[in-house]
Amino acid sequence: MVKSGKSKRAGGLASSPSHLMHRALQLALDIYAEETGADGLTQRQFAVLEAVSHKSGLTQTDLVRATGIDRSTLADLVARMTTKGLLDRERSTLDARAKAVRLSEAGQAALDAARPKVEAADKRIMALLSKGKRDAFLATLADLADEADAGPDKAKAEVKAAKKAARDAKKAEKAARKAEKPAKVKKIKVVDIA
Repeated sequence: MVKSGKSKRAGGLASSPSHLMHRALQLALDIYAEETGADGLTQRQFAVLEAVSHKSGLTQTDLVRATGIDRSTLADLVARMTTKGLLDRERSTLDARAKAVRLSEAGQAALDAARPKVEAADKRIMALLSKGKRDAFLATLADLADEADAGPDKAKAEVKAAKKAARDAKKAEKAARKAEKPAKVKKIKVVDIA
C-alpha cells in the first residue's frame, strides 16, 4: 500500500490505489449515467463510436487497442451496436478475415447527441478537483492509460525475450557438452611400403 495525502477513510483501503481508483471509477460512471440519461449511450458505446468517428474502417482488433475494451466484450458490443443500427460492418480491405467498422447515420446522430452530455459529465468530474490539481490528474490518468496500452506489447516482448534466452541457453549447453567430450583421435593407417 502506498501512503498518500489526506483521506477521510480509515484502514488499508484508504491507501490502496486499486480500491481508490475503483471508487473513483464508480463515481465517474454514476455522473456519466446522470448526464447521459437512461436511454443514452453507455460509456463503452460512446468510446466505440468516438473511436470509429476518428478513423472509419477500424477492425475490432483496432478498436480493442483504441478503447481498451477486452476483445470478447468488444465483439459482443459491436454486434449489439450493429443490430441497433449504430454501426455498419463490412469485410476489411486490408485483411479479408477481419471486419471493418463504420459509423452509420444513426450512429453519427447518437454520437452527436451524446458528445455535449459526455462533456458535461467530464466537467462535473473535473469540478470535483481544485483547479491546481486538474492538469496533474489528467496527466496521471494519461500515464496509466499509456501503461495499459503498452501492456500487451510488453508482454509479447517479454515472451519473445524468454524464448530467445531459452534458445541461447540450449546452444550454450550444447557447446559446453561438445567442449567436454575428448577429442577423437584419428587413427592413422600405417602402410608398409617395403
